[in-house]
Amino acid sequence: MTAPFSGGCACGSIRYVCSRAPVAMLNCHCLDCQRASGAPFASGFIVAAADMEIIGTPKTYSVRAGSGALATRSFCPECGSPLFTRGDANPGFQSVRFASLDDASAFQPMLDIWTASAQPWVCLSQAIPHYPRVP
Repeated sequence: MTAPFSGGCACGSIRYVCSRAPVAMLNCHCLDCQRASGAPFASGFIVAAADMEIIGTPKTYSVRAGSGALATRSFCPECGSPLFTRGDANPGFQSVRFASLDDASAFQPMLDIWTASAQPWVCLSQAIPHYPRVP
């Protein structure tokens, strides 16, 4: 993905623009991401929080992640679209859900993480590395 790029929630109440390319694009199979996404894994990209301009005020919810660190998930209070996740483990970075991109076709996962908790019926791509936890 090349910068700048933008995205937002389904209803348009929350918008963002990122000024730099992501540092990583991934699929996370942790149980928390499964619950939060309502899917077998959550796909997103990691960016420096300082590179993001967010317009609107997302609602947040914090949980203890599988690593034991606090993870704060942000979503639109109007339409419920999941948008961002920030963790105490790496406070200068945040994950952004790929489906929130204006042009999601540029998203290309580079790795799968937390595969130790992946559902047994999920087909993992052999073209990218898999990590049982976080590399």
